[in-house]
Amino acid sequence: MSPIRPVLDHLSRKIGDLTERRGHRVEVADLKITDRSGQLELDPPGGQVSCNRACRLVPAADGWIAVNLARPEDRELLPAWLGCEVGDDPWPAIGAQVAAAACTALIERATLLGLPVARVGEVESDTLHVPALRLGEARSRGGTDLRVVDMSALWAGPLCGAILAQMGATVAKVESPNRPDPTRSSTPEFARRLNGRKIHLSFDLRSPEGRTRLSEQVRRADVLITGARPRAFAGLGLEPEAIFAANPGLVWVAITGYGWSGAAADRVAFGDDAAVAGGLVGWTDGAPHFVGDALADPITGLVAASSALRALDAGGGVLLDVALARAAAGAAWRLGMVP
Repeated sequence: MSPIRPVLDHLSRKIGDLTERRGHRVEVADLKITDRSGQLELDPPGGQVSCNRACRLVPAADGWIAVNLARPEDRELLPAWLGCEVGDDPWPAIGAQVAAAACTALIERATLLGLPVARVGEVESDTLHVPALRLGEARSRGGTDLRVVDMSALWAGPLCGAILAQMGATVAKVESPNRPDPTRSSTPEFARRLNGRKIHLSFDLRSPEGRTRLSEQVRRADVLITGARPRAFAGLGLEPEAIFAANPGLVWVAITGYGWSGAAADRVAFGDDAAVAGGLVGWTDGAPHFVGDALADPITGLVAASSALRALDAGGGVLLDVALARAAAGAAWRLGMVP
């Protein structure tokens, strides 16, 4: 059994109860969206290489870090991060350079470059509750007849959208044709589970027309789901103040790696390195090891969905600050994995 199963079950029950109040109970387990087994060629957990082999735990001078080469461009960033050239196999160079450096310095350089790097257990939380920033006004929104705009990709955000779609909401998945959701090609069946009940809209967000069409969708939405860092929205005409001025009752589910505000808002994160940051690791002889596949993603997706439903019950008008690493830390605390 997955070590995070008790947390997933706890959140799934909450989602079931919250959706039942709106007239259509969603049983999360029936959707088969919290586990990628059978969708990817995954190695079993238990070592210092992630199940999908993209992320590794590496000892630094003063602790352990996770380095995640989740995207092709991440390898291109390594010479600038390490200060040396790397070969076809980058891991020997990573191991050698990281061993002599402090975790803080490694993370600071990685943040500047947009490379997903995390220290084991650097984020702590004793709750799965999400901070809500009051930017609008509460409006009554009952039932399942809701309009949702899902701008997210990969796993956590689309999972949140899938639950709202299953409840009966009209969910529009928005993609830019030059940047489609990578799960379309990497895990097509899993992508279908996450997005098959959604309307699919394609807007060229590099063009004024595409950005205008997106803004129109957002201004009519009850819920907006995003998965980008805050600085990405100014160029799209989606500054929070302007959006909430036009749509005061919106619930904006803002999924980031480390939170919406502060220096950490610029950090990039994916499911495996965020799980490490939150302390979702095992330990053997003083060394950490992975205990599952991208565990921060399904936890965060369920946290996002339950938080969105509660915010809708309260009338909206809020930006929900949903962070992968914080959700993982809350799960680690609940599971007793925090030393």
